[in-house]
Amino acid sequence: MPADNSAPATKPAHNGTLSLLLDFGPLLAFFLAYKFQGVIVGTGIFMAAIAVAVIVSKVKLGKVSPMLWLSAILVLFFGSLTIYFHDQRFIQIKPTIIYTFFALMLFAGLARGKPLLKYLLQAAYDGLSEEGWQKLSRNWAFFFVFMALLNEGLRHFLTFDTWLSVKVWGVTAISFLFAAANIPMLMRHGLSVGEKVDSDEIGETTPPQG
Repeated sequence: MPADNSAPATKPAHNGTLSLLLDFGPLLAFFLAYKFQGVIVGTGIFMAAIAVAVIVSKVKLGKVSPMLWLSAILVLFFGSLTIYFHDQRFIQIKPTIIYTFFALMLFAGLARGKPLLKYLLQAAYDGLSEEGWQKLSRNWAFFFVFMALLNEGLRHFLTFDTWLSVKVWGVTAISFLFAAANIPMLMRHGLSVGEKVDSDEIGETTPPQG
């Protein structure tokens, strides 16, 4: 008897966990390498890890997100300056530039009536209305401004060790909490409930961690 082909196709697995690992993994590698080998070796490993993350993203996901591209470019640029000048301040400035860039991009999109997050995260927020996209883009734009200011304050007033620990653990926790805090608003604006609202989707919408 021929095989029954009428069964529904298996739903592809979420890629949010892998996306989160690709964003967070290089930073964690930097944190561990710094603890054992110092900032110069740690920066070199950070640069290698972010390059691997880009390759894995392209091979496994078929694409490289704009956030990962920007993070990789800035890690390689400021990492090179850190190693050349033996000055850890270069690698500390990088997050400020990333957050500022995305804040400006989101605000520019909102000014033109185009919520840019809609084009980046549509698969994660199925069913979201145009008003919902506008509010989500606005919220993340202000969040990125806050993160840029926070990073500047932390790097000026904390030691490098403390800054790095806060960057790895504290900033990641804040990002997840902020992403989760937006879910009720998104549900009021058409976000499909159920499987769409899970940890994988939240993982896909956290800011770059590099």
